[in-house]
Amino acid sequence: MMVIATTGQCLTFLLFAYANSPWYTSPIITFVSFSLLGVWGALYWPASHAMVADVVKEKHRASVFAVFYTSINIAVVVGPIIGSFIFYQYRFEMLLAGAILTGVLTFVLQKYLAETVTLKERIEEAEKTWYRSVWNELRVYRVIAKDKDFLLFIIAGVLVAQTFMQLDILIAVYTSEVIHNQTLFKLGEFHLSVSGETAFAIVLAQNGFLVALFTVYITRVMTRFKESKVFITSSIFYACGISLYGFTQNIWMFFLAMALFTLGELMVVGIQESFVAKLAPEDMRGQYFSAASLRFTVGKLIAPLSLVLTNYLSYSIVFMTLGILALISAYVYYVLFKKMEQKVNTTAT
Repeated sequence: MMVIATTGQCLTFLLFAYANSPWYTSPIITFVSFSLLGVWGALYWPASHAMVADVVKEKHRASVFAVFYTSINIAVVVGPIIGSFIFYQYRFEMLLAGAILTGVLTFVLQKYLAETVTLKERIEEAEKTWYRSVWNELRVYRVIAKDKDFLLFIIAGVLVAQTFMQLDILIAVYTSEVIHNQTLFKLGEFHLSVSGETAFAIVLAQNGFLVALFTVYITRVMTRFKESKVFITSSIFYACGISLYGFTQNIWMFFLAMALFTLGELMVVGIQESFVAKLAPEDMRGQYFSAASLRFTVGKLIAPLSLVLTNYLSYSIVFMTLGILALISAYVYYVLFKKMEQKVNTTAT
């Protein structure tokens, strides 16, 4: 699945480059290519996470997933910086480089990555007809839908996603609107002022920098605590960060709010994938990771409604509403872990 996904990415980048080449330009093909890259990514990551869960022992999973998250955020910080220099003048070359890099990745995966599914399982899968395989896959997702603990985890994830999905939606718009050449530093006659757009870029860079710098360390610390306390506390930090952001127009308070916001993010980046692996049966990890991504898919679908609300409510009320949703998420996590604890006690007796 990972090889298929990276092959698809390589071919899509070629199409993307062709639609922005010196010989041909097509906004429609550009849109289709951009959308397809998202599809290939959605196929790649669940399989990737499932393989990590297969080969890494449970006690080390949180740290390994934290390293994955750190590498992604380094790319998120570095990528836009590189893109800002070359996108407008060298777009075709940049997209062509994307095709070459994903082509190299496909070769490496195909040649050097060993399959973690056992030979017996592959033989059993190969003997099935295509319609039987589809039916079995649907049956697996029905089983997942009946997993009440997992459904509570997804619900809590969707609720808290309404906060961190606002980073490039409501937070971006609000920062751009309320900051007008605000002084960042003043030393004698020298002073540095920033516009709303620049302030948002700095806040975004702060988030990416903190994530890249502290993900592994914070994850290592969080593994010492109960998962229930980590998930609940993370949602509370999200609530505090997003609420504070909406009640100030001072850039230094924005930095403080983003620090709280980022701490809430860092607390769970490693253990949430490890937690999904723990909930999932060994033969259903890929499906569970795929279903767990609904937290972000549904969250991203709902998140832009916050901008609609600003037409009827003040920014502070909208930000506070998002904070309340994060607190409800904390309560759902509390219910989830309480149920799981009761199950363990019942089994023990």
